[in-house]
Amino acid sequence: MSTYDRTAPTDLHPPTIRSVDPAATTGGPGWAWSGLAAGVLGLVTFVVAPMLVENWTEELMADNTLLAEAIADSEAIVWATQVLTSVTALLLVIFGAGLRRRLAAQEPVGSLLPTVAFSGALLTAAMCLVGGGISTELFWSLTQDLGATDPDTLSAHLAIFNTIPWVWAGIGMTAGAVAVAALRHGSVQRWIGWVSVVFAVLVLGTQLAPVQYMALLPASLWLVVAGAGLARRERIG
Repeated sequence: MSTYDRTAPTDLHPPTIRSVDPAATTGGPGWAWSGLAAGVLGLVTFVVAPMLVENWTEELMADNTLLAEAIADSEAIVWATQVLTSVTALLLVIFGAGLRRRLAAQEPVGSLLPTVAFSGALLTAAMCLVGGGISTELFWSLTQDLGATDPDTLSAHLAIFNTIPWVWAGIGMTAGAVAVAALRHGSVQRWIGWVSVVFAVLVLGTQLAPVQYMALLPASLWLVVAGAGLARRERIG
Protein backbone atom coordinates (compact mmCIF):
# COMPACT_ATOMS: atom_id res chain seq x y z
CA MET A 1 0.00 0.00 0.00
CA SER A 2 1.45 3.34 -1.01
CA THR A 3 1.51 6.39 1.21
CA TYR A 4 0.48 9.87 0.18
CA ASP A 5 2.84 12.72 0.96
CA ARG A 6 0.68 15.69 1.85
CA THR A 7 3.68 17.99 1.60
CA ALA A 8 4.30 17.14 -2.07
CA PRO A 9 3.02 19.60 -4.66
CA THR A 10 -0.27 18.48 -6.17
CA ASP A 11 -0.19 20.63 -9.31
CA LEU A 12 2.13 22.63 -11.46
CA HIS A 13 2.54 26.35 -11.19
CA PRO A 14 0.19 28.18 -13.59
CA PRO A 15 1.84 29.81 -16.60
CA THR A 16 3.03 33.34 -15.99
CA ILE A 17 3.74 36.24 -18.29
CA ARG A 18 7.43 36.73 -18.81
CA SER A 19 8.80 40.06 -17.70
CA VAL A 20 11.19 40.83 -20.51
CA ASP A 21 12.55 43.96 -22.10
CA PRO A 22 11.16 43.79 -25.68
CA ALA A 23 14.10 45.78 -27.06
CA ALA A 24 16.47 43.13 -25.75
CA THR A 25 14.69 40.25 -27.43
CA THR A 26 13.38 41.41 -30.79
CA GLY A 27 16.60 42.62 -32.42
CA GLY A 28 15.11 45.75 -33.94
CA PRO A 29 12.20 46.49 -36.27
CA GLY A 30 13.59 44.89 -39.45
CA TRP A 31 11.27 41.89 -39.23
CA ALA A 32 8.24 44.16 -38.86
CA TRP A 33 9.28 46.25 -41.85
CA SER A 34 9.55 42.99 -43.78
CA GLY A 35 5.89 42.34 -43.03
CA LEU A 36 4.92 45.78 -44.24
CA ALA A 37 6.98 45.30 -47.41
CA ALA A 38 5.33 41.91 -48.03
CA GLY A 39 1.94 43.58 -47.75
CA VAL A 40 2.92 46.28 -50.23
CA LEU A 41 4.18 43.68 -52.70
CA GLY A 42 0.95 41.75 -52.24
CA LEU A 43 -1.02 44.85 -53.22
CA VAL A 44 1.26 45.34 -56.23
CA THR A 45 0.60 41.73 -57.24
CA PHE A 46 -3.11 42.42 -56.88
CA VAL A 47 -2.73 45.13 -59.53
CA VAL A 48 -0.09 43.62 -61.83
CA ALA A 49 -1.16 39.97 -62.24
CA PRO A 50 -4.69 40.71 -63.56
CA MET A 51 -3.12 42.80 -66.33
CA LEU A 52 -2.34 39.52 -68.08
CA VAL A 53 -5.99 39.36 -69.16
CA GLU A 54 -7.44 42.85 -69.01
CA ASN A 55 -10.94 42.11 -70.32
CA TRP A 56 -12.50 38.81 -69.35
CA THR A 57 -15.46 37.93 -71.53
CA GLU A 58 -17.71 34.90 -71.85
CA GLU A 59 -16.25 34.35 -75.29
CA LEU A 60 -12.72 34.10 -73.88
CA MET A 61 -13.86 31.81 -71.11
CA ALA A 62 -15.46 29.47 -73.63
CA ASP A 63 -12.60 29.31 -76.13
CA ASN A 64 -9.05 28.52 -75.01
CA THR A 65 -7.67 29.43 -78.41
CA LEU A 66 -9.02 32.96 -78.11
CA LEU A 67 -7.70 33.12 -74.56
CA ALA A 68 -4.23 32.14 -75.74
CA GLU A 69 -4.35 34.89 -78.35
CA ALA A 70 -5.46 37.42 -75.72
CA ILE A 71 -2.44 36.81 -73.49
CA ALA A 72 0.15 36.40 -76.25
CA ASP A 73 3.24 38.61 -75.87
CA SER A 74 2.42 39.23 -72.17
CA GLU A 75 5.34 37.26 -70.75
CA ALA A 76 6.73 40.39 -69.03
CA ILE A 77 3.69 40.47 -66.73
CA VAL A 78 4.17 36.79 -65.91
CA TRP A 79 7.84 37.34 -65.13
CA ALA A 80 7.04 40.36 -62.95
CA THR A 81 4.53 38.27 -61.02
CA GLN A 82 7.13 35.54 -60.50
CA VAL A 83 9.55 38.09 -59.04
CA LEU A 84 6.86 39.58 -56.82
CA THR A 85 5.75 36.23 -55.40
CA SER A 86 9.32 35.07 -54.77
CA VAL A 87 10.38 38.21 -52.91
CA THR A 88 7.10 38.27 -50.99
CA ALA A 89 7.66 34.69 -49.81
CA LEU A 90 11.08 35.62 -48.42
CA LEU A 91 9.72 38.68 -46.63
CA LEU A 92 6.87 36.68 -45.12
CA VAL A 93 9.24 34.12 -43.63
CA ILE A 94 11.33 36.90 -42.06
CA PHE A 95 8.22 38.59 -40.71
CA GLY A 96 6.83 35.37 -39.33
CA ALA A 97 10.07 34.43 -37.61
CA GLY A 98 10.38 37.88 -36.05
CA LEU A 99 6.77 37.89 -34.92
CA ARG A 100 7.20 34.47 -33.35
CA ARG A 101 10.21 35.71 -31.39
CA ARG A 102 8.35 38.87 -30.36
CA LEU A 103 5.31 36.97 -29.08
CA ALA A 104 7.38 34.23 -27.43
CA ALA A 105 9.10 36.88 -25.33
CA GLN A 106 5.78 38.24 -24.04
CA GLU A 107 3.29 35.38 -24.05
CA PRO A 108 2.76 32.93 -21.16
CA VAL A 109 5.29 30.12 -21.15
CA GLY A 110 4.12 27.32 -23.43
CA SER A 111 1.63 29.46 -25.39
CA LEU A 112 0.80 28.20 -28.87
CA LEU A 113 0.18 31.69 -30.24
CA PRO A 114 3.79 32.40 -31.38
CA THR A 115 3.89 29.14 -33.34
CA VAL A 116 0.43 29.70 -34.86
CA ALA A 117 1.40 33.22 -35.93
CA PHE A 118 4.60 31.98 -37.59
CA SER A 119 2.85 29.02 -39.20
CA GLY A 120 0.33 31.31 -40.88
CA ALA A 121 3.07 33.43 -42.43
CA LEU A 122 4.99 30.32 -43.47
CA LEU A 123 1.90 28.80 -45.07
CA THR A 124 1.29 31.96 -47.08
CA ALA A 125 4.93 32.05 -48.17
CA ALA A 126 4.57 28.49 -49.44
CA MET A 127 1.44 29.42 -51.41
CA CYS A 128 3.33 32.31 -52.99
CA LEU A 129 6.16 30.00 -54.07
CA VAL A 130 3.86 27.27 -55.37
CA GLY A 131 1.54 29.69 -57.14
CA GLY A 132 4.37 31.75 -58.54
CA GLY A 133 6.16 28.60 -59.67
CA ILE A 134 3.74 28.14 -62.56
CA SER A 135 4.97 31.48 -63.91
CA THR A 136 8.07 29.80 -65.35
CA GLU A 137 6.01 27.35 -67.41
CA LEU A 138 3.58 30.06 -68.45
CA PHE A 139 6.41 32.44 -69.38
CA TRP A 140 8.09 30.01 -71.77
CA SER A 141 4.75 29.04 -73.29
CA LEU A 142 4.02 32.67 -74.10
CA THR A 143 7.42 33.18 -75.76
CA GLN A 144 6.60 30.53 -78.34
CA ASP A 145 4.50 30.95 -81.44
CA LEU A 146 0.84 30.31 -80.75
CA GLY A 147 0.90 27.34 -83.08
CA ALA A 148 3.52 25.66 -80.89
CA THR A 149 1.49 26.06 -77.69
CA ASP A 150 -1.46 23.93 -76.68
CA PRO A 151 -4.26 26.40 -75.77
CA ASP A 152 -5.80 23.92 -73.32
CA THR A 153 -2.51 23.52 -71.44
CA LEU A 154 -2.02 27.28 -71.43
CA SER A 155 -5.49 27.74 -69.98
CA ALA A 156 -4.72 25.26 -67.19
CA HIS A 157 -1.52 27.14 -66.36
CA LEU A 158 -3.45 30.39 -66.29
CA ALA A 159 -6.00 28.96 -63.86
CA ILE A 160 -3.21 28.20 -61.38
CA PHE A 161 -1.56 31.57 -62.02
CA ASN A 162 -4.81 33.36 -61.20
CA THR A 163 -5.63 31.52 -57.98
CA ILE A 164 -2.93 29.77 -55.92
CA PRO A 165 -0.58 32.72 -55.20
CA TRP A 166 -3.60 34.76 -54.11
CA VAL A 167 -4.79 32.37 -51.39
CA TRP A 168 -3.29 34.15 -48.37
CA ALA A 169 -5.51 32.41 -45.83
CA GLY A 170 -2.48 31.74 -43.62
CA ILE A 171 -2.22 35.44 -42.83
CA GLY A 172 -5.71 35.18 -41.38
CA MET A 173 -4.26 32.66 -38.90
CA THR A 174 -1.44 35.05 -38.12
CA ALA A 175 -3.82 37.97 -37.61
CA GLY A 176 -6.02 35.86 -35.36
CA ALA A 177 -3.07 34.81 -33.21
CA VAL A 178 -1.92 38.42 -32.93
CA ALA A 179 -5.45 39.49 -31.96
CA VAL A 180 -5.56 37.02 -29.08
CA ALA A 181 -2.03 37.89 -27.97
CA ALA A 182 -2.85 41.59 -27.94
CA LEU A 183 -6.29 41.54 -26.35
CA ARG A 184 -5.74 38.78 -23.78
CA HIS A 185 -2.11 39.24 -22.80
CA GLY A 186 -1.07 42.68 -24.07
CA SER A 187 1.84 41.18 -26.00
CA VAL A 188 1.45 43.84 -28.71
CA GLN A 189 -0.53 47.07 -28.91
CA ARG A 190 -4.27 46.65 -28.26
CA TRP A 191 -5.20 48.68 -31.33
CA ILE A 192 -3.29 46.17 -33.45
CA GLY A 193 -5.32 43.49 -31.72
CA TRP A 194 -8.64 45.05 -32.75
CA VAL A 195 -7.40 45.67 -36.30
CA SER A 196 -6.30 42.05 -36.42
CA VAL A 197 -9.75 40.87 -35.38
CA VAL A 198 -11.33 42.75 -38.28
CA PHE A 199 -8.91 41.46 -40.90
CA ALA A 200 -8.91 37.91 -39.54
CA VAL A 201 -12.70 37.87 -39.99
CA LEU A 202 -12.39 39.28 -43.51
CA VAL A 203 -9.86 36.63 -44.50
CA LEU A 204 -12.05 33.93 -42.93
CA GLY A 205 -14.95 35.19 -45.04
CA THR A 206 -12.96 34.62 -48.23
CA GLN A 207 -12.35 31.01 -47.16
CA LEU A 208 -15.99 30.27 -46.43
CA ALA A 209 -17.12 31.62 -49.79
CA PRO A 210 -15.89 30.38 -53.20
CA VAL A 211 -13.55 33.37 -53.53
CA GLN A 212 -10.49 32.10 -51.66
CA TYR A 213 -8.07 33.98 -53.90
CA MET A 214 -9.52 37.28 -52.64
CA ALA A 215 -7.73 36.64 -49.32
CA LEU A 216 -4.76 38.43 -50.88
CA LEU A 217 -6.38 41.84 -50.49
CA PRO A 218 -7.35 41.91 -46.77
CA ALA A 219 -4.24 39.93 -45.84
CA SER A 220 -1.97 42.43 -47.62
CA LEU A 221 -3.71 45.36 -45.97
CA TRP A 222 -3.32 43.75 -42.54
CA LEU A 223 0.41 43.26 -43.14
CA VAL A 224 0.81 46.93 -44.06
CA VAL A 225 -1.07 48.21 -41.01
CA ALA A 226 0.27 45.70 -38.48
CA GLY A 227 3.79 45.83 -39.90
CA ALA A 228 3.89 49.62 -39.57
CA GLY A 229 2.51 49.51 -36.03
CA LEU A 230 4.86 46.77 -34.88
CA ALA A 231 7.86 48.46 -36.49
CA ARG A 232 7.05 51.71 -34.66
CA ARG A 233 6.74 49.82 -31.37
CA GLU A 234 10.06 48.08 -31.91
CA ARG A 235 11.80 51.32 -32.83
CA ILE A 236 10.70 53.21 -29.73
CA GLY A 237 11.21 50.16 -27.46
